[in-house]
Amino acid sequence: MDAPDFIVAIPARHASTRLPGKPLRLIGGVPMVLQVARRALAAGAREVWVATDDARIAGALAGSGVQVAMTSPDHASGTDRLAECARIAGWDDQVIVVNLQGDEPFAPVDGINCVARTVATSGAGIATLATPIDTVETLLDPNAVKVVRAGNGDALYFSRAPVPWPRDAFARDPKVLPGGQWLRHIGIYGYRVHALRAFAGLAPGRLEQVESLEQLRALEAGWRIAVALAPSPFPPGVDTEADLARAQRTFELQHGHA
Repeated sequence: MDAPDFIVAIPARHASTRLPGKPLRLIGGVPMVLQVARRALAAGAREVWVATDDARIAGALAGSGVQVAMTSPDHASGTDRLAECARIAGWDDQVIVVNLQGDEPFAPVDGINCVARTVATSGAGIATLATPIDTVETLLDPNAVKVVRAGNGDALYFSRAPVPWPRDAFARDPKVLPGGQWLRHIGIYGYRVHALRAFAGLAPGRLEQVESLEQLRALEAGWRIAVALAPSPFPPGVDTEADLARAQRTFELQHGHA
């Protein structure tokens, strides 16, 4: 199935503790937020928006074909920022919008398409992606968020803990992980706009606060989140100076400048 008609929205704050001014840091001579937007355009989004609270980011996007929503500096999360962007842009309730993080300059085009398509085909208001876990280290890493799916592909739970717990396998050898049972969540989301608006209006949930995972707010409220397997790997995002240097090397390799 071809990708449905969809919009991509990219939340971008200038203030970043680990990498100040992150959206404007250069990769291949281009601000990172514009590199991310180019991935969204390559994926076939009919509109690409950046939701920001900083005029410097808006200025960096002038003339790029990317639209900018100037949003409040007081949002607690990127999701809240996107909900304000939806109000500013006046999107219809049934529009599909993909929330692409502003620090993913190499987000695969097929992954962006896949999350939009999953919203369209699943009937769920929210969709996201996951990828198989094949090492014990990743399963036990609290920074690698695990997701457990129902038979129909909907999320049953997200956790920083190793779920499901491989009781018998670990009883035999806690260093060996049998394949095929575990999924790592990839933090790209697709929404119907009505679900995005409603989600931003929910109070933070108890489980969300325990695990520090915003998506648990929707599950605790009884909502569906459809989870598809990512068709290709998502490279790590850019959070630190070392990540930025790695991203520059990746860009040079991809564009023949090495």
